[in-house]
Amino acid sequence: MQLTRRHWLAATAGTAAASCLPSAFAQAGSLKISHQFPSGSLTEGDFRDRLCRKFAAEVEKRSSGALKASVYPGSSLMKTNAQFSALRKGALDMSLVPLSYAGGEVAETNAGLMPALVPSYEQGAAWKNAEVGKLLSKVLDDKGVMIVSWVWQAGGVASRGRPLVTPDDAKGLKVRGGSREMDMMLKNAGASVISLPSNEIYAAMQTGAMDAAMTSSTSFISFKLEEIAKHLTSGRQRTYWFMLEPLMISKEVFSKLPKAQQDIVMAVGAEMEAFAMEAAKADDKAAAEIYAKAGAKVYDMDEPTLKKWQAIARDTAWKDFGEKNESCAAILKAAQKLL
Repeated sequence: MQLTRRHWLAATAGTAAASCLPSAFAQAGSLKISHQFPSGSLTEGDFRDRLCRKFAAEVEKRSSGALKASVYPGSSLMKTNAQFSALRKGALDMSLVPLSYAGGEVAETNAGLMPALVPSYEQGAAWKNAEVGKLLSKVLDDKGVMIVSWVWQAGGVASRGRPLVTPDDAKGLKVRGGSREMDMMLKNAGASVISLPSNEIYAAMQTGAMDAAMTSSTSFISFKLEEIAKHLTSGRQRTYWFMLEPLMISKEVFSKLPKAQQDIVMAVGAEMEAFAMEAAKADDKAAAEIYAKAGAKVYDMDEPTLKKWQAIARDTAWKDFGEKNESCAAILKAAQKLL
């Protein structure tokens, strides 16, 4: 049987409701924004959801109502791992999703969660206008996707039985790293790795299928892992875990917008970046406080420990990524110029 667009949409949509079908069926002047995180409001809840809602409100305001956007949290519109592919095909308008989730489809996107390659928010922010950001944006553009807001988040490790701070701590643990490259570093340190989206971490840890999970500080809060974790390695001071989690738009969808609306989308997207950085930093501190209050032991990473992880990453994840293709090698080299 020939696979039609209708069949493909049915296979990837997170719900069968006709009202939630992707952008091919959306009315003109209306954007649908999908993400996997818990629902909130403009002022409360997961900042990634708030960012999407703030973006939608400001775009509608500046376009005098000509361009509206609806936010679909909690993977309610589409399954998490289907979002990037749907963006490429124009079957989804916009998504805020970890870029590395697309690593199996576009190898270069794994740069978005490369262990110890981004050591600070300031360096992550510098990617946008630096050579590395331009190279990555070109790859995405060629694949039919555009970054609207560059969002970086620090993260750490939540674990049940024992802490995971140093490479020696990883031996024998079942760990979720969050990307292929992060998993390579963990494997070298002696861990077994598990791959799943962040919104599935709680269940896996609760059942004992996973001992520890690496994710962003915001996800540690939003998914309430303090209810089951006894240890937290915080990202508030130093971490090898920095994720690029941008707000993106389908190039096909963007190209159909009037020029004035395109300008509004990109301008508002850029303005959201300062909010994202401030909120992410606040969550780094808040996560540590929430876990401590819940009775978990909280650990901060020192510089020597970070260097140990970076050495492993350089010999495993960085090396593997750089050998993928010329494009990956160029992105890695450009990123290292910022170190």
